Amino acid sequence: MSLTSRRESAYRETAAYGGLADAIGGLATVVIAIVGLAGVNAPTMAAIDTIVFGAALLILAGTMLSEYARIIFPAGATASQVEAFGGSSLSVVFLAGVAGIVLGVLSLLGIEPFVLIPISTIAFGSALLLSSNAVWQLRALSQESSRAKGGAKLSSGEILASEMAFGSAGVQALSGLAVIVLAVLALVGVANDLTLNLVALLALGATIVFTGGSLSATLLNFMRTP
Repeated sequence: MSLTSRRESAYRETAAYGGLADAIGGLATVVIAIVGLAGVNAPTMAAIDTIVFGAALLILAGTMLSEYARIIFPAGATASQVEAFGGSSLSVVFLAGVAGIVLGVLSLLGIEPFVLIPISTIAFGSALLLSSNAVWQLRALSQESSRAKGGAKLSSGEILASEMAFGSAGVQALSGLAVIVLAVLALVGVANDLTLNLVALLALGATIVFTGGSLSATLLNFMRTP
């Protein structure tokens, strides 16, 4: 029993650190976008930023999918129930991350960066929009799991984590829409120097910092739940 408890604790800590790593990836995206907007080789900075954000999306999707599976499957749920709680939308996030990394590498090699980078940014924005309520759903599912195990009433930290998760859903949805609009404008040539796309990547990075922080708060508070 003690060994099982230790493994559970180690797993939850790893998942929580995944949320922190995702937030760090978002912060790196913001910094690189600012460097590009400052006039330092915008096409190269945009390509590198696309790769970095794609990796951050992969971390986000992997962390959340593993946490959904850990909570749901021990309760005997089916695969369709996993999808109902966000598994499907998170798969889209994972695919968008992979596609972004590939397109970013191609852009870095000089293959149509003014086309491939906006396309990858549109994919990123769409992925954020589709998965906007994933953190909130994970938080709700964690609370239900805790209650099923006889957990106590919510602490102030858990209430704050719930508010952060709820807030991240709205921020992520609005950011996803704004990013899609900016990337489409960049794609049609409104700003041929990728300025609009760098602004979109800046917004994506800021959003993923908030989402990663909300995810970490959710998992760390769930770790403390008896």
